[in-house]
Amino acid sequence: MQELIEQLQNKYEQLQQSGDLVAAMYVQDAIELAHPMLEKEKEFALNLWGQYEKECIIYNDYLGDHAYSIDAIEWYDQTFNTKEK
Repeated sequence: MQELIEQLQNKYEQLQQSGDLVAAMYVQDAIELAHPMLEKEKEFALNLWGQYEKECIIYNDYLGDHAYSIDAIEWYDQTFNTKEK
């Protein structure tokens, strides 16, 4: 979703430079609609990570290995190659 937003932002800038303000307005609307979807995607991924992390902790405890640890936000950022703007 983040890649789509970035592509739409590039298109928006191109349309503004070309003077097609009506089309730029529609692209801007699409960008605004995509942002909540990105947040929903992030929430889903972090919930999934939480479930996975719990299973790993249980498995590692069973094996006697307590070395496993990664922050969910760090995992999300690495996995989805996010960029803070």
